[in-house]
Amino acid sequence: MRKHGLLLIGHGSRLNYNKELITSTAELMTKKTDEYLIKTCFMENCSPTVLEGLDSMKTEDIDRLVVVPLFLAKGVHVLMDIPELLDLKSGESRGSFVLADGTKIPLVYAEPIGKDPLLADIMLKNANAALNTHL
Repeated sequence: MRKHGLLLIGHGSRLNYNKELITSTAELMTKKTDEYLIKTCFMENCSPTVLEGLDSMKTEDIDRLVVVPLFLAKGVHVLMDIPELLDLKSGESRGSFVLADGTKIPLVYAEPIGKDPLLADIMLKNANAALNTHL
């Protein structure tokens, strides 16, 4: 059975922590589902790049590709840079992706994290942990 491809895009950094965070998040996601073949890539300062990540998906046995930016908010990378790399026009979230064998599959571009109750819970957890550590 073919899986859906999921390309998780991180910002990237000269510090290794960012790459480790994106990679470990992808590993956690993989443990939670067998529907997706999950790979990671980065906008800058880390490899693989987004174009390298897309190229790596071309040889996989996937029936669609979901591109997920692991960013909190919409900014230049999410609104302009990534869509351009995906050959999407500004504001579009659907397109197509051509596999190495020439097969055209659907491509879907997901939203960044944005406003989410889970994010509020995480920030409160972090605040409480900081208070408990320093009291």
